[in-house]
Amino acid sequence: MNAWQVRATMEEFDFPADGVLFDTRLLTEGRAEWLREVGLEPGAPFLISPQFEYDVVLNRFFEAPGMRMRAVSTQFGYARDLAAFLTFLWVARRQRSWRDAVEEDHLAYLTWRRRDGDGPRVAGSTWNREVAGVDAFYRWAVRAGHVATSPIPQVARRARVGSHLARRTADEQRPATYARDAGGERVEWLPPVEYRVWRDVGVRGFGAAGLPRPGFRGRWAARNATFCDLMVRTGLRLSEQCALTVFEVPRSAPGAGGYARFWLPAAVAKGSSARWTYMPGAVMADVEDYRRWDRAEVVADAQAVGRYARWRRPWVVEDPGRPVARRVGSPLKVAVEHLALRERRLLLVEGPGGLEPAMLWLGEGGQPLSVSAWKAMFATANRRCRAAGVRLAAHAHLLRHTFAVVTLEQLQRGHLAALAEQDPRQREHYTRVFGDPLDWVRRRLGHRSVVTTMIYLHVLAELEMQTRMALVPDGWDLPGDVVDETVDAA
Repeated sequence: MNAWQVRATMEEFDFPADGVLFDTRLLTEGRAEWLREVGLEPGAPFLISPQFEYDVVLNRFFEAPGMRMRAVSTQFGYARDLAAFLTFLWVARRQRSWRDAVEEDHLAYLTWRRRDGDGPRVAGSTWNREVAGVDAFYRWAVRAGHVATSPIPQVARRARVGSHLARRTADEQRPATYARDAGGERVEWLPPVEYRVWRDVGVRGFGAAGLPRPGFRGRWAARNATFCDLMVRTGLRLSEQCALTVFEVPRSAPGAGGYARFWLPAAVAKGSSARWTYMPGAVMADVEDYRRWDRAEVVADAQAVGRYARWRRPWVVEDPGRPVARRVGSPLKVAVEHLALRERRLLLVEGPGGLEPAMLWLGEGGQPLSVSAWKAMFATANRRCRAAGVRLAAHAHLLRHTFAVVTLEQLQRGHLAALAEQDPRQREHYTRVFGDPLDWVRRRLGHRSVVTTMIYLHVLAELEMQTRMALVPDGWDLPGDVVDETVDAA
């Protein structure tokens, strides 16, 4: 192995997650004690060197307070970017240690990543993300006294107009090698008509003409299509939607219209951005069908062979009407809303046929589906589209962008139409009560600042009004799909 590897500390599963073992104590019942001994939190990332060595000092970075407070997906993003730089030091810089890295190493990495004809030629935005991750590591290492200086050159931050919008800190330095072609205003999204084509061909297995293909045997086509519909209609991140349990998602009666809302708890929301999420009635009905048929079937099959009885030290909700979980073998009780994704994957609830997973989205064997499994589903859907001659592709974050662009355009239309019919006093009252469409979308996306959400305004500004009217219809659903458009605020 010539690369640094990212692993995950998973106390309840094969450890590490990819099966690369570096200490015999990880095979014993004392693995939890070993985790505490070295200061690792179950589920956190760590790095292994090309020589299968665990660098205790380096991996303390992932246990630093600033890193622990970040979302798990963000932690792994930092780990992957740091591993890529360390691999470059090992392969291209004569097995240089991270402690000995100098500015010339970083500049050589820049040349290879962005300009070398045999290199990956990454985009400016990708490079900036990578630099930010490595810079954060070396800032920590300098503060902790592990290295004297950082290999990443710094420059003074430029003064910003309207700086009251940005958080002021004592650190006025930034990496000097940040790219200027990051293209921060470029957003990929699909108009509703194109989204449906991608979903039907790629996920449901329809032909390019929009009709079911007789030979398609997609066992989970309906579940996967419902998952995508929920994402594109709510703006949830992939990690957030994967973490949903049966306690969060409301149940619906067949044919229910309008909207229902559910609370996304801070424990699974990126950046702890807990918020209300609004689910259209048509999507809610599809989720209910999945729960009643496909999900119930795999749960029953798993219960019949005792699959859930073999889970090691699960969390259990004994009273479905009271979502409080207890860890088997421990008197500790925790409300489900405070459980993180890794704990929810081990959460069982008493159902009609016995204990079953509380996670909403389950796979063929009745086990909770992982983030990587859903990423693979998107990749498969894109391959089906290419095979069918449909030049469309999507990933989870693109569906989130689609929600933002379409919702913002529709809200602005309704907002302007309502204001046009009112006098100045009524307009002022309306704005106070219903707020700004941009801020409403910000809240649904979980953005801390409206400045982040403004990127979607730039997308709409680049489209001519006639084009906007054609690409974004007044409603998502086809005629007759939704009974009414009222929002249930209860």
